[in-house]
Amino acid sequence: MIEYNSIEDAIKAIGGEGAEVEERHPVSGGDINRAYMLKLSDGSLIFMKANSRKNLDFFRAEVLGLAALKEAGALKTPEVKAVGTDGDSAFLLMEAVKSGARKRSFFEDFGRNLAALHMADTESFVQGGRYGFYKDNYIGAGFQKNTPKDRWIDFFRECRLEPQLERASRYFDEADRKRQLRFLDRLDRYLYEPEKPSLLHGDLWGGNYMCGSDGDAVLIDPAVYVGCNEADIAMTELFGGYDMSFYSSYWKAYKYAVPGYNDRRDLYNLYHLLNHLNLFGGSYLQSVQAIIRRYETE
Repeated sequence: MIEYNSIEDAIKAIGGEGAEVEERHPVSGGDINRAYMLKLSDGSLIFMKANSRKNLDFFRAEVLGLAALKEAGALKTPEVKAVGTDGDSAFLLMEAVKSGARKRSFFEDFGRNLAALHMADTESFVQGGRYGFYKDNYIGAGFQKNTPKDRWIDFFRECRLEPQLERASRYFDEADRKRQLRFLDRLDRYLYEPEKPSLLHGDLWGGNYMCGSDGDAVLIDPAVYVGCNEADIAMTELFGGYDMSFYSSYWKAYKYAVPGYNDRRDLYNLYHLLNHLNLFGGSYLQSVQAIIRRYETE
C-alpha cells in the first residue's frame, strides 16, 4: 500500500482532487491510539487512527493483518483506505463501519465463520515454517515476534511465552524463574501439534469485534499469525463477551478439534496475561504465577 506524506494527500487519493475534511470528531474506546471520525466534503465518513510518527509500524502491521483476514475470506473486516505520516503523527484511514443491530443468528454465524477462518489455507501467510507470520507485529502495544517455526509448540514457547517472560523478569524471584524453566521444558506434555495450522485473529477479546449494519460480525484490531485455533478460542473466554451459541456453533463446524481443550485454555491465555502484566502492571502477576504453578506441578 502507498504511504502518504499528509492526511490531505491521502484524503484526495480517496475522494478525488477536491476532497477535504470538513469535520473531525474524537472517538472514544481505544487506549493505544487516538481515534477520530472524519466527515469529508462529499458527506462520506472515514475512521482515522493516529499515533506518534515513530509508531507508524503499528499501522503498517494492522494493514497487513487486516489484509490477511480479508484474503482468508471467512469474516468481514473494515476496508483500509490509506496509511502514512503527517508532521509528527502517523495515521491510518479506514472504512467507517456503520453499526447495526445484531441479527438473531449473530453468534451462531460468528462461530461458524470463525471456524471457516481457522480452516482456511495458511501457506501464503508464513514462509520458512508452518507457524508464525511473514512480519512481526503487535499484541495491543506489545511487540509480537512471528519468526516461522515448523512446530507449533516450539513457536508458542519461543515466540510467545519466552519473550513475555523475559520482558516481565523484574516481577519474578529466583524460585519463579526455576519454576518457569521447568514449565517451558514440559510444554510438550500439555499442548499438541495441530493437524491443521490456522490463521488467527490473535487478540480476539470481546472489544475486537463489531456488529455491522447488516447484523454480522466485523473483526477489528488484529494481531494475526498462523497458530493453533485453540489460542483464539481461549482468548474469547478470557474477558467474556461471547454467547454460548458462538462456541457450540464453532465446535460443530470446526473439523480438527482435539479433546481436552478446557485443560489447555489457561495455558494459551497465559500469553495474554503476561502481555497485560507487561503493559499494565502487577495486578496480573498473581494470575500469571497461578497458571505456571498449576501446569508446572501437573
